[in-house]
Amino acid sequence: VQLQASGGGLVQTGGSLSISCAASGSILSINAMGWYRQAPGGKRERVAGITSIGSTDYADSLKGRFTISRDNVKNTVYLQMNSLIPEDTAVYFCYVEVLVEDSTDYVEYWGQGTLVTVSS
Repeated sequence: VQLQASGGGLVQTGGSLSISCAASGSILSINAMGWYRQAPGGKRERVAGITSIGSTDYADSLKGRFTISRDNVKNTVYLQMNSLIPEDTAVYFCYVEVLVEDSTDYVEYWGQGTLVTVSS
C-alpha cells in the first residue's frame, strides 16, 4: 500500500489550503483515515479523523477551521484548512487503516508528509 500526499505549500495568514492523500495498492477496504501534524521541534499531534461511514472528529483547537472529508472511490482523504495562522505550520501526515488482499486485519499505513507553511 502506498500513500501519496499532495497540496502542501506556502500560504499567508488568513489564507486557505487543501491537502489530500491517496492510497493505492492491493486494497480491499479502508476503515478510518485521518491526519496528524508535526510542527518544527514539536510533537506529532492529531488533527482530524474520519470513519468509513463519514463520522469525523477534530482536535478541539482546530474545530471550525479545518474540515476533513474522504472519497471512498478514489481512496483519498482530504483536509481543507481555512483561516490559517503561523501556528498551523507543520508537516501534515495522513494515515489510513487498510485491509489488504490475503489479510484478515486492518493495518495502519502512513504517508510521507506534506509541508504546510503559513507566513505571518
